[in-house]
Amino acid sequence: MKIANLNSRAVLLVEGDGGATAVDIATASGGRFGPEPRKVFEQWTEFSAWVTDAELTGGDRFDPAELEAPVPDPRQVFAIGLNYRDHAKEAKLDAPEHLVVFTKFASSLAGPNVTVELPSDSVDYETELVVVIGREVHQADLDTAQAAIAGYAVGQDYSERAVQLRGPAPQFSLGKSYRNFAPFGPAVTTADEVSDPGSLRITATLERPREEGSETIPLQDGTTADLIFPVAQIIADLSQVVTLHPGDLIFTGTPAGVGAPRGLFLRPGDALTSTIEGVGSITNRFVGR
Repeated sequence: MKIANLNSRAVLLVEGDGGATAVDIATASGGRFGPEPRKVFEQWTEFSAWVTDAELTGGDRFDPAELEAPVPDPRQVFAIGLNYRDHAKEAKLDAPEHLVVFTKFASSLAGPNVTVELPSDSVDYETELVVVIGREVHQADLDTAQAAIAGYAVGQDYSERAVQLRGPAPQFSLGKSYRNFAPFGPAVTTADEVSDPGSLRITATLERPREEGSETIPLQDGTTADLIFPVAQIIADLSQVVTLHPGDLIFTGTPAGVGAPRGLFLRPGDALTSTIEGVGSITNRFVGR
């Protein structure tokens, strides 16, 4: 099941012979769930039971460009830094013993295929598996943490590196929270459709215009098997301190291949496609100020 946000209403994306259609959740459920996207996750147990037997007919064709952030207003957005072994190696840093946690402010959230305005020439990319929480958890063990996952999405953690790393202390949250610096989607793929979140391939490819045509540049090609802290461990460890609420988001870290170590930053005219096996793809285009 894929839950998306179309015109600020929660919808289910249903695959058919002619392609995907969007079924309005509030309409299909007679007003029991939705239309606000976060409300679906706040009633996750009841919604999951209802949708199992629901007749999902009467969907409408839609333009993927109109999809918005699947959860546009989470109470909390967490991000985990340095969480892939190969990324720690490329950064020339030791693998952390504990979670490295920051936030991306909610105003940076965006739909999956938005255009991103570049504030400088030092904006980097980080393709990430995003976890959406489906029930409140606090001081959870691993089994409880796993059961709290509603689903997964593809996310980008764009970073303005000059702001992020300026002294006297790093400004991770600020440098990573410009407008549209946290696009994610295209939908929330529910946990039951992702057989093993610990073995998903993650890729990113850049299309860069040239004087004649364009150049395709492979950027990232990793796997969640390289996670230092797997998804359930992230949730359990966070919950020892904070309470996680339905609809909260966790950006779980990025594999190797980010731009800074190779001196490759995003430019106006670029198009970046980020893909996670079994979850989906998002594409962002970039313009200058």
